[in-house]
Parts: sequence; structure tokens; C-alpha cells
Amino acid sequence: MLLPWLIALPLFGGVCCWYSEQFGEKKPRWIALMVMGFILILSILSWALGSYGLLQTSGHAQWQHEFSTQWIPRFGINFHLALDGLSLIMIVLTSIVGIMATLCAWNEIKKLHGFFHFNLLWILSGVIGVFLSIDLFLFLLFWEMILVPMYLIIIIWGHKDVVSKIGVTSGTKFLIYTQLSGLLMLISILGLVITHYHATGEWTFNYEHLLNTPMSPGVERLLMIGFFIAFSIKMPIVPLHGWLPDTHTQTPTGGSVDLVGILLKTSAYGLLRFVLPLFPRASFEFSPIAMSLGVVSIFYGAFLAFSQNDMKRWLAYSSISHTGFLLIAIYSNSFLSYQGAVIQMIAHSLSASALFILCGQIYERLHTRDMREMGGLWSRIKWLPGFSLFFVMANIGIPGTGNFIGEFMILVGSFHSAPIFSIIATCSLIFTAVYSLFMMKRVYYGAVKLQTPLSGMSPREYLMILTFVILSLCLGMYPQPILNISYSGMMNIHNWLTSSISVIRL
Repeated sequence: MLLPWLIALPLFGGVCCWYSEQFGEKKPRWIALMVMGFILILSILSWALGSYGLLQTSGHAQWQHEFSTQWIPRFGINFHLALDGLSLIMIVLTSIVGIMATLCAWNEIKKLHGFFHFNLLWILSGVIGVFLSIDLFLFLLFWEMILVPMYLIIIIWGHKDVVSKIGVTSGTKFLIYTQLSGLLMLISILGLVITHYHATGEWTFNYEHLLNTPMSPGVERLLMIGFFIAFSIKMPIVPLHGWLPDTHTQTPTGGSVDLVGILLKTSAYGLLRFVLPLFPRASFEFSPIAMSLGVVSIFYGAFLAFSQNDMKRWLAYSSISHTGFLLIAIYSNSFLSYQGAVIQMIAHSLSASALFILCGQIYERLHTRDMREMGGLWSRIKWLPGFSLFFVMANIGIPGTGNFIGEFMILVGSFHSAPIFSIIATCSLIFTAVYSLFMMKRVYYGAVKLQTPLSGMSPREYLMILTFVILSLCLGMYPQPILNISYSGMMNIHNWLTSSISVIRL
């Protein structure tokens, strides 16, 4: 029952948060913090007591824990959950980011504290469900479950420096884009299930059964493109990225941390877990197009980040640029790149989440995110500028941080299968340094433009940032535990694709 409890605890905790508000505004905060802390403890215990790094691969899927019970047997729909090394890594990351998002909202949220934490915990429950679901109908259910709570967070607790109508517009844009993603995924899943039924006479949404679905090349390409577009919207990849900058601009810091730290990573997980194994031949044929989109996203995000004045929009376009590396890794057909993608997902979640938290701390003090109104902050706030410089360096990919390990493995791994894409992506690191250091110059150096008295960092703020610093350094200095636990899952995907590609070449 470990896997159902990982999903149920945030659901129950969210309801408790909502009802506990009548006993004081601090009660929901502590309940949310305890729930996510308990999930972190459970996931770490599972990590410590399991043998993820010792699994011998056989076939495609091999799970450390599994839970299955009938749900809608008429159509072969089961409540089927499974955990392997990749899933566990993402759940640990979810619990860490969830704790930090709760701490971010400690003083920022001024109204409806219980309802805010209710939505926050339900988002996290949906994300954990996405990482555990092996039945595709159940996966879609959790994928869609995330949307409404995130929409409510945007429109109810959005930043106060803009007209509320703009916040509603940004939330509506987020909802429309992500609903389109869900619609495409629903159509693609139904298409795959119907194709499997016509070929085998069996109604099933079971991932392991659908892996071997006989289908024509044309049908496989069509279904793969449907899944790819659905995940690309959420990732997001240019030109399907239009919702992200506006959403980040209006979302409170806790919501932005959730969004960049976890929600965007569900798409990369979906591509690795579902698209490549379910449609290996079509994915191999599509890889030059996907990697081209990755390169476009890298450069487009970097150029647009350089031209931004709002710190949150700068971070949003920076995230778009970094997702391009993930797309190159996923479609490189390289085991080294696959493991690099896992490291990069974790490292980017840590560094980007920390930068959003620092941006929120600056906003609390200056009441603006416009970099044109900043300057000279280096000597006016103790420690905060130094932390910002650390995570800007991590964002660039300085050795010693997890970002360097992830990008290095991706670029080296993809060089063997796609050297041109790897070389072009490597050149983009120059632009990453340019827009990152330009932001530091505008915010922390130069003449002082605002004379507002600035308070130092609180113990809560120190705790959040130091946690991300330590995790980023540990990942950069000693990534081997992550590589060990993800080895089996990534090797299964690589072997599955390699065998399918061999059939194409024959």
C-alpha cells in the first residue's frame, strides 16, 4: 500500500488544510509542511531499503514496487501503480520542491491560507500520480487533475502589482494550453487502445500490454505525434511555449517553484516513459525534427531571456532554453544522454526553483521585479546577492554543480549519434552566460536606483536557499547515487529502442 499512500496523503492533507484555517492561518502551513515532509521520509526510506541500483533488466519494465486493482474491467482500466528508479527520483524531487513551495508561501500568501494549501497539495498529489501511473487512463486522470488547482492559484493569489484582469487572462491562457495538451493526449491514448483492440481483441490501458501493440508505420507516426505535441505543450517547446512567461509572471512564488521545479518535468518524464517505448520506430524517424526543435528552443529562449526586464520572465525564457537540452537528450538514442537528462531535470529544478525563490525575496523587499528599477543591491542585502550569483553560475553550468554534469553528459552522449546538434547546442552555452551575467549586472551592480530600506534574510529564507545550495553541490560533486538508481530504467529504454531500430535497419 506504499504507492497509494504516496498519492492519498497529499489529498487528505489538502482537505485538512482547507478545514484547519478556521483554527488559525498558521495551521494549514504546518499541515502542508508535515505532509510533504512525511512523503519525503517515505520516499527516502524506500530508496534506502530498496535495491534499485542492483536490478537486472529483463524485458522493458521491471518495477521495485507495484500495486494494481480492478477499476473499470469492462474496458481493461485498472488502478495500476508502479515504482522504479526513475519514478522514485522524481517523487523525491517532488517532495523537496513541495516543501520549498510551502515555505515560500509562508508570508507571501495573505488570504485564504487553507484553500491555497489545499490546491498546492492536490497539485503535488497529481504530480506523484503522474510519476506512478502505469495504466494510461489513470495517467491521464492525474495529468488533468493538476490543471484546475494551478489555475486557481494563478487567478486568486497572483501578484498584486498588476490589474487582476491580467492575472485572470494569464490563468485562462494556461488552462487553454494545458487543456489542449490533455485533449491531444486523450485522443492519442484512445487511438492506441483501439489499435491494440483491433490487433489483439483485448481492451486494455495497461502500459505493459500496449508496449507490443502491432500497428502500421503510418498509425504509429500519427499516434506518436499526438503524444509528442501533448507533452511539448507542457514542457514547453517552441512554438508551443506562449503560456509559460505570462503564467510565471502572475503566479505567486510558491506556484512558480512548483511549476518550474516539477510540473514542467512531468513532460520530459512522459517522453521517456511513454513516447519512446510505445512508439520506438516512429520516435527514431522523428528524432531529427525533435532535436531541431530542441536547438531552436535553446537559442530562442536565450535570446528572449536577454531582452526581458521582468525577472520572472527572464527566468521563464531561461527555462525554455534549458528544456531544449532535455529534448536533444531524449531523442539522441544514447544511454549516456538519457542519464544526463535525469541529472539535468534534477539540477534545473534545483537551480531554477532557487532563482524563483530569490526573485520572490527581492520582490518582497522592493515590490517590483523590473530590473530597470534595480541596481546596486550587492552591498545592500547581506548574503542574498551571493546566493543569486551561485545559482546564476549553476544555471550557466559551472563545474561543481549538477547542471554541469547534466549538460556535459547530454552533449557528450548526443555527439556520437547527432554530432551537428551537439556542437550547435554547445555553442549556445555562450549565450546562457551572456544573459545570466547581464541579469546580475542590472540587478546587483551599478548605481543604486531605489533607496528603500532593505531587511536581511530571515532564518526561513536561509534554510530554503542553503538546502538548494547543498543539494546542487552534492549533485555536482557526487552524482553517482542518482546514476545508480536510474541505471536500470534508462538501460531498459535504451535497449528497447536499440532493438526496434535494428529491426528498421534490417
